[in-house]
Amino acid sequence: MRLELAATGIGVIAAIGQGKARFAEAMLRGDAVFGVMRRDGRQSRSAFLGAEINDIAIPADITPQMRRAASLSALAALTVLHEAWTEARLSDYDPSRVGLIVGGSNLQQRETALLHEAYREREAFLRPTYALSFMDTDLCGFCTSAFGIRGPAWTIGGASASGQLAIVKAAEAIESGRVDACIALGALMDLSHWECRAFRSLGAMGSDRFADAPMLACRPFDQEHDGFIYGESSAAVVIERADRARERGARPYGFLDGWGVVMDANRNPDPSFEGESNAIVQAISRAGWVADQIDYVNPHGTGSIIGDLTELQALRMCGLESAWINATKSLIGHGLSAAGTVEVASTLLQMAAGRLHPTRNLDAPIDGDMRWVTENGVEHHIGRALTLSMGFGGMNTALCWRSAC
Repeated sequence: MRLELAATGIGVIAAIGQGKARFAEAMLRGDAVFGVMRRDGRQSRSAFLGAEINDIAIPADITPQMRRAASLSALAALTVLHEAWTEARLSDYDPSRVGLIVGGSNLQQRETALLHEAYREREAFLRPTYALSFMDTDLCGFCTSAFGIRGPAWTIGGASASGQLAIVKAAEAIESGRVDACIALGALMDLSHWECRAFRSLGAMGSDRFADAPMLACRPFDQEHDGFIYGESSAAVVIERADRARERGARPYGFLDGWGVVMDANRNPDPSFEGESNAIVQAISRAGWVADQIDYVNPHGTGSIIGDLTELQALRMCGLESAWINATKSLIGHGLSAAGTVEVASTLLQMAAGRLHPTRNLDAPIDGDMRWVTENGVEHHIGRALTLSMGFGGMNTALCWRSAC
């Protein structure tokens, strides 16, 4: 008999709100906050668009020393982990039976660019802690030390699929018997102007078309899409053995019944119909479902011209035309490494609310026959959901979520 896996804790932050309650309220209203990015280090003779978090309300029990040493990515990680940890009551567990998977790589590029500039003419005075902070494992260090986690902890990179890949690896850690609970954390990828410029040069990031109208720029699956719009975000999702959750009286948001991870054997950023389709089929098969049972899809949906089209073709091939679809990135932007975990949080919160959030700027869908949630939310009980994330380097992931009620 397969082990049943439950999601019992959520922590989330994005430009539209910090904490799952505020995030869910804003999401279900269809709120968005896009503009020319203002954070130091994001622009250099440029006007890149994005959605930035105003302030992070750091939990009181994160020590002042830790706050001073933490980067933006680390502060976001500590904050969402605190929320998820508290809700799931992970302090009930032996610390050696709790694990942590941080999804993301090359996470603190803006902080690194600013530091390099600050010490360019005085290298001898470079602070010694840079030897720690330039490594992605520094986020593991912050989180494990703050919460006393003594089970396995590591970072895993899958580009924009990192967040969902972290959930897969958390599930596998539990199935292996190494831990009873594992936190999957989609880390905030803190872009500098260098990465923004590279994404624009690649043709992946928008938007020239809506440079003077930022609120119209992020438009997944719309005929006027011209690339993704970046959005700061981070989320943590606690996965644990469902039997242990019941013993502790924890209330699951839903159950992770299956997953698929497929590589395209392709270094380039172009999407793969075959890879995406195979990941979906693999996830549904592992869950023991049939496509007709899935009534909601939270897609990757970045706003990429080729990416959006390829994803819809894969959904059609897999027989998912009748499932409701909305695009969380239309509200919060593309969080890159964090996106998959944030969108799983979005899916589970919609499942709890019995309502699907609007998709902004979906004025003329590239495929009008799909079952879109457009400018108005939809009352809907999600019984079974599919979440999708893809990443540069040929990474395709799909997760199957079953309602807890």
